[in-house]
Amino acid sequence: MKYMLLCYDDEKVWEQAGPAALKEAMEEAVELCHEIQGKGQYLLASPLHPVATATSVRIREGRRLVTDGPFAETREQLGGFYLIDVPDLNTAISIAARHPGARAGTVEVRPVYELTGLPDPPPQ
Repeated sequence: MKYMLLCYDDEKVWEQAGPAALKEAMEEAVELCHEIQGKGQYLLASPLHPVATATSVRIREGRRLVTDGPFAETREQLGGFYLIDVPDLNTAISIAARHPGARAGTVEVRPVYELTGLPDPPPQ
């Protein structure tokens, strides 16, 4: 079953920890990707640029509203994602718990609803 791991954290925590701590966490996340890829569970992962680069789009009463920044003001922001294919929720939770972002924020685990009729992803 496919699961999306949504990695939320407070960017200020990483700023306070410093560039070396952030680099170490990213290296740890890359190692985790390689490990789960070796088990055939890795599909895709990527960090996101800082929340200051976000743009939100809404349609209200037929009008498009485009604003800078995230949809909601929160302490934690979406910082990246993993798409994994594992046998069950417990395996997905085990992987999420090993992500360095779980120590500084939250990793939300959600099953992917697979629609039929979507185009195949492009070859990489």
